[in-house]
Amino acid sequence: MTDDTTVASGPHADRATCLATVIAEKLRDPGTAWSLGTFGAIAEFLYDDGEPIELGTASDHVCAATDRGAIRLDFDADMVAFAYETPNSAPDRWSHAVALCLPRATCAASRRTVLTELGPDVAAVRPRDREAILFDLGLGTLQVDACVRVSDPAVVTRFREWCGTSLFAPGNPLGPAMPDISPHRVFTCRFGRIEVFQPIPPADGRSPEGPHTHLMPKLLRTGQTHARTVPIPEHLVPCAYIHPPNPVVDIMGRAKPFDRRAFVEFQALLRSFGDPELMSLKTRLLMALQKDEKPGGEPPRGRHVSACVKLAERQHAAIASSGALPF
Repeated sequence: MTDDTTVASGPHADRATCLATVIAEKLRDPGTAWSLGTFGAIAEFLYDDGEPIELGTASDHVCAATDRGAIRLDFDADMVAFAYETPNSAPDRWSHAVALCLPRATCAASRRTVLTELGPDVAAVRPRDREAILFDLGLGTLQVDACVRVSDPAVVTRFREWCGTSLFAPGNPLGPAMPDISPHRVFTCRFGRIEVFQPIPPADGRSPEGPHTHLMPKLLRTGQTHARTVPIPEHLVPCAYIHPPNPVVDIMGRAKPFDRRAFVEFQALLRSFGDPELMSLKTRLLMALQKDEKPGGEPPRGRHVSACVKLAERQHAAIASSGALPF
């Protein structure tokens, strides 16, 4: 892994450089989590503070690897960042993320619909994994290929026997056997990958802390590329996500005291990469709530406006109850 932070110039050099800098900085932060996938199939990468990790930053990509998982993200010229917030079901919480998107017209992965052998995983983040055999699970999703990587020859033979069939086909034993086999999971999109080395929990078990994957056939069948509550523009498809520290919940989703620094830092990301109309509306709402006034001006129209109102109310309450200064 190299250490060269130079980013190539181009017609959108300033914005690309800003995004590349954000990605590199956040990868060095153990409080930031990452995910790559689609609605119903997602891989997550995160690491603990103090956990041994190998980090690499080059002019065209960043990568990281621990004993539990790995990530690589290329600085694709078509990559577009979109920062957003959404209210949670809990009345005092909200989620936020920076979606790394591609134009819908050019985002498509292989879209295989049957188990397919792809050969040695020569693009594996760790060199020692590059001779293991990669199998596409054949989920047929638009922007992501969900794969597994196998090194045991006997297990490779077992997978080859079922190539050309759907993972969910009646009688296919591989799906139910996945927790026992626990191959590496490798989720890829046009500009990157997340690899998960930890065991797959049983169907009635909990996902392990750290890197893990989720595969939910019911959600996959909807054909959605992301949750409808996420206000990503129609012409973009999210492929991966940055999950910076949240102001009101920790990395495991547990409540914590309001973290003003995390709040302020994400507001800066919203100003750089978010929807300017929603950001302007929320700022007016927060200022009005602070003064106990009604916001002025006409609110923008759209199905995400009511969510923006909830966000302003929750964030005002969190700021006020903590005694923190407004941003």
